[in-house]
Amino acid sequence: MGGKGKHSDGRATRVPALMIQGTGSDVGKSLLVAGLGRAFTRRGLRVRPFKPQNMSNNASVTADGGEIGRAQALQAQACGVEESVHMNPILLKPQSDTGSQLVVQGRVEGSVSARDYHKRKPDLLPRILESFSVLGRDADLILVEGAGSPAEVNLRGADIANMGFACAADVPVVLVGDIDRGGVIAALVGTHALLSDEERGLLKGYVINKFRGDERLFDSALAIIEDKTGLPCFGILPHAEAARRLPDEDSMALDNKNTPAAAPRPQLRIAVPRLPRIANFDDLDPLAAEPGVVVDMIPPGEPLPLDADLILIPGSKSTMADLAFLREQGWDTDIHAHLRRGGRVLGLCAGYQMLGRAISDPHGLEGQTGSVPGLGLLDVETVMSDEKTLLRATGTDDADAGMFQGGYEMHLGETSGPDCARPMSLPRGQQGGATTANGLVQGCYLHGLFADDAYRRDYLKGLKGGFGTHVSYAQGVESALDELAGLCEARLDLDRLLEIARA
Repeated sequence: MGGKGKHSDGRATRVPALMIQGTGSDVGKSLLVAGLGRAFTRRGLRVRPFKPQNMSNNASVTADGGEIGRAQALQAQACGVEESVHMNPILLKPQSDTGSQLVVQGRVEGSVSARDYHKRKPDLLPRILESFSVLGRDADLILVEGAGSPAEVNLRGADIANMGFACAADVPVVLVGDIDRGGVIAALVGTHALLSDEERGLLKGYVINKFRGDERLFDSALAIIEDKTGLPCFGILPHAEAARRLPDEDSMALDNKNTPAAAPRPQLRIAVPRLPRIANFDDLDPLAAEPGVVVDMIPPGEPLPLDADLILIPGSKSTMADLAFLREQGWDTDIHAHLRRGGRVLGLCAGYQMLGRAISDPHGLEGQTGSVPGLGLLDVETVMSDEKTLLRATGTDDADAGMFQGGYEMHLGETSGPDCARPMSLPRGQQGGATTANGLVQGCYLHGLFADDAYRRDYLKGLKGGFGTHVSYAQGVESALDELAGLCEARLDLDRLLEIARA
């Protein structure tokens, strides 16, 4: 069984572990694990994050050249450890409404439909337990994050993400309920009712998340939940503003990133077409953190704003399909009009590929084989290949007191053409991508480039002369993690949670 060793008398031991499951998606599991990870690390424990199965198009490249969900990369940062493919052994990257790219222990193992993946789950569980065991060799505590809800009983038969894993690895579970969305009593009681007797045996209690107002008004609710479930409450966490300064994992969070129509004109406006399969959109977070900069996520059905200083085409998990969607929305016309007004355009990863003359997919990696015309704004062409590029580019910025900075490439396909002879100047003195002769259109494969403070300042100053900033994005993320840890220390019974993990 994963994560186990032996006592001197031969009895099996389990590495101390605690699993955080939620009553639904987006209830705060990822950030709670990050906050707990930082809090227990501050106690001197070697803490490792773990998520058996993740579904996200926001990913990060590990030091050994694999990929994991972006949330687990943030949790690793919270624990002060290097990212590992074993922190997220199964990563599903949605490519369509019915299929996803399957990444196992950091490596792509093809694409699967929802039905096919369901059949493969029993074969994937041993590899999940293997990764859990590998992490346990160098950990005092493993914090495990579930996915979605354990109450999805129609999927229970082959579950490897929630109680299926908890039962297989013998890990105690704490439920998280989001009071901000309403119905938290029903969510907790209903989840408990739908679990099997074995699963209830692993469920040790719950946490209320995103509370606003007077906690005393919830006392009677706590009594009702305990009466219905017998479960204790390990604490109530308030709505944390620090969460807004941390990268989002789920594209659902983009619904909260739109700028109100009545908002005053900022110094700089960056317009981003919201593509259906948008990926690695945490590239935008350092830009949005700048005072005076507004990043507008433009939803389908709306034109790109006339007063944008920059149109940024983001990454995508389905380049050709999202390019077709961009055209269906008329955003290609908006982009051309923006350029005629002297505006700037930047494409990142898949957005870079879309800017070229053509995209060819000879192996049908994104569906049918063939070639489609690009937007024709860069004199380059992209050919999709079945070899995925996973590459980290890291360094330190002395001007920011040695704060770790990094970027990464994660893409299928190779791009070439005359405009590549004019590469972009990138962080850490690197170069790559392509630029038009007039400098108005650029593209590159490097994710995370704007997390580099010095580079971001220079880039924004190039968009609008005189724009100044002293924001340190990396330090902002660190302070937000510290704030989350502080809330966990102040509002949760950490001693009891650690006792349960060690039991």
